[in-house]
Amino acid sequence: MDYRIQATQQTPAYIIYLLDISASMDQLMDAGGEQKRRMDVVTAALNSAIRQMVFRSTKGSRLSPRYKISILAYSDRVFDVLGGIKSIDEVARMKPLENIKTQRLTDTAKAFASVEKILLKELPGLQDCPAPLVCHMTDGAYTGEDPEPVVKRIMELKVPDGRVLVENIFISDEIMAEPIADPKRWPGIMPDTRLNDEYGMKLKRLSSPLPESYREMMVETGYQIEPGALMMLPGTNGDLVSLGFQMSAATPVR
Repeated sequence: MDYRIQATQQTPAYIIYLLDISASMDQLMDAGGEQKRRMDVVTAALNSAIRQMVFRSTKGSRLSPRYKISILAYSDRVFDVLGGIKSIDEVARMKPLENIKTQRLTDTAKAFASVEKILLKELPGLQDCPAPLVCHMTDGAYTGEDPEPVVKRIMELKVPDGRVLVENIFISDEIMAEPIADPKRWPGIMPDTRLNDEYGMKLKRLSSPLPESYREMMVETGYQIEPGALMMLPGTNGDLVSLGFQMSAATPVR
């Protein structure tokens, strides 16, 4: 279980993006020195990660479907943004987050229940592929049931490459004891890192350890995430949100 299977046309990596679209996503945050809506920062970061996957999947002029993607947006309901699972070459031609409108609530447990249902259906066909990854982005505590039981069940699902990976991008200004001055030099959140936010501590428990193969890909692109870090990002600014989505796409490729 060492997360070494590479994403290829025959063994594509499957990533589920799970995005909180509650009303607080309309609030402003720092993005490169200017204030932008949280939702706009997330949209830009996800589009950038999709471009990165396209780049990694392109040889010459040919785009190989090395990644398969689902995008679910949730408030009190769960919306399938792409209308099913799409390969990266299909997603590259879409503008998936253009028409997303923020809603009222944050039913995180219901959202992860939808993810679990998809994974249980898809896992039999992913046995030779990289372990699937769920990239969850939220900016606040949940309404509704506690999501921890369903997330823990998802983290127990596995393929020969390893357990399903769960990553959390938590958009909050108050989460870190000290601000992160330079995301490129940041070592990451460790299992013993203290967070100022109770929900942040819960999300930390629900974040997978960052596989070494992913970490190596990130070091190659100039980050200094240290061994032992968790797949959790405090989205205190646009650069860190972007790093979170970059991390989700760091599956090893040939």
